[in-house]
Amino acid sequence: MTTLITALHVTVCILLVLIVLLQSGKGAEMGVSIGGGGSQTLFGASGPATILTKITTGVAIVFMVTSLTLAYFSGHKAEKSIITSNPAPVEQSADQAAE
Repeated sequence: MTTLITALHVTVCILLVLIVLLQSGKGAEMGVSIGGGGSQTLFGASGPATILTKITTGVAIVFMVTSLTLAYFSGHKAEKSIITSNPAPVEQSADQAAE
C-alpha cells in the first residue's frame, strides 16, 4: 500500500513541476497589453490559463493528500521484529548471579 502511494506521489510531483513550468508568469500579461507578441505564444494570449490553473489545483490537491497519507503511515507503523521466535534474554539480579 505504501509503495503504491509513494509511486503515485512521485508521479504527481513530476506532473506538478511540469504543469507549473508550462504556465506563463504574471508578468507575461504586461507584454500582451503593450502589443508584444502575445498572439505568437504556444497556446495563444490567454487560452490555457484557466485549464492549466484547474489542472494545477487538482494535482496540488492530490499531492497534499498523498503527502498527508504517507506522513500518517510513517508515524503509525506496526512494530515488527526480525527476531520473533527467540524470547528476549532475562536479566539476572545480583542475588541470582551469586548462587
